[in-house]
Amino acid sequence: MSKSLPAALRAYRLLSAAVTPLIPLLLARRLALGKEDRARLAERRGEPRYKRPAGALIWVHGASVGELVSVLPLIERLRARGVGVLVTSGTVTSGDVAEQRLPRGVIHQFVPLDAPRYVRRFITHWRPQLALFVEQDLWPNLMIEAAEQGVPLILVNGRLSESSFQRWRRLPDSISNLLRRLDLCLARTPADGARFAELGAPRVITTGNLKLDVPPPPAEAQALSALRAAMAGRTVIAAASTHAGEEEAMIAAHRRLKVNFRRLLTLIVPRHPARGPGIAELAANAGLNVALRSRGELPNDSTDIYVADTVGELGLIYRLAPIVFMGGSLVPHGGQNPIEAAKLGAAIVHGPHVQNFAELYAALDQAHGAEVVADPGRLVASLAALLSQPDTRVRIAAAARETVEAQSGALERTLQSLEPYLMQLQLSAAKDA
Repeated sequence: MSKSLPAALRAYRLLSAAVTPLIPLLLARRLALGKEDRARLAERRGEPRYKRPAGALIWVHGASVGELVSVLPLIERLRARGVGVLVTSGTVTSGDVAEQRLPRGVIHQFVPLDAPRYVRRFITHWRPQLALFVEQDLWPNLMIEAAEQGVPLILVNGRLSESSFQRWRRLPDSISNLLRRLDLCLARTPADGARFAELGAPRVITTGNLKLDVPPPPAEAQALSALRAAMAGRTVIAAASTHAGEEEAMIAAHRRLKVNFRRLLTLIVPRHPARGPGIAELAANAGLNVALRSRGELPNDSTDIYVADTVGELGLIYRLAPIVFMGGSLVPHGGQNPIEAAKLGAAIVHGPHVQNFAELYAALDQAHGAEVVADPGRLVASLAALLSQPDTRVRIAAAARETVEAQSGALERTLQSLEPYLMQLQLSAAKDA
């Protein structure tokens, strides 16, 4: 145990080591809640699923689906340079998306839980020459063990909201100690960069938001054709990445809107697909006809609410719904990413709680590329206006797409900042060959 660590970090290290024997109980609980993959539990203990590939290896870590998707183009560019890539994430849904969308030859593992023994086992096996952490998923033991084994650590697409910044400031010595282990901090925005710098991160560079450079999400052609045919002739709206409380608001909105839009079909895509059956029950209790995608159902002429409780199908929904309410924004969650909806031509509606993407939503609102609503009542009014005014809807969608396109370029700036590290990796690999 390093004596140079602040007291809070030393305590964390000791406590996380002491509770390691209890972690199987935690994993069993998470498994029962659907938050772990039974077949891959060993990975959460740092046990590898594969052998380490020969040659240079870059480790890319992102917490969940959003972080993983944001770095897919970056991963593709790294692979194009002939370097091995190991990707870790921490959620079941991210594992599903990794299987569907990671380039050939890229290894995915679930990140080990942040216990010293597990983390040490993981890093010792994989021996990465460079670690790229995405946004802000910085676990103390993971960073400390990697740094002690000589792995350069770089934060990419660094994101730090004002609320997270204020929380981190409560332990200034510990946060500074962790952030100083970063070789480089590539921030999304100047505001993010300033917060990281104030907390102690060295060499902060603003490179922009990688999510703005991600291509629109794919849609399987057969599934798109089948769903489009099932919805033919319907008036469609969607609620994407919703959280508890927002589904009730959309169900209530559907009931009110249906008075004037008799052929209305509302698509609800929960942020956590496991909540699908519960949402279907809410809609049924409200007297509405429901279909559930996870059961293989398609909407028919009498369906009111279609719950798309599946993974990796937002590209399908955004191609079919001309109006999209972005979830996590009517409730104090911080908002969900609107970029994919904007790129696929949706008119975006969102609530007031968008601090996770504050700069982006501010740009969209200023350009009239999105409609902000304060509460469920205003949500109904906004949806009704967009449904009855197709010209306005088209203008909002066009402004959103232009706003997103104007802010692209983060991928090239990120690669430029990483270039010295990538050259060093390739030189070392050539010497070892």
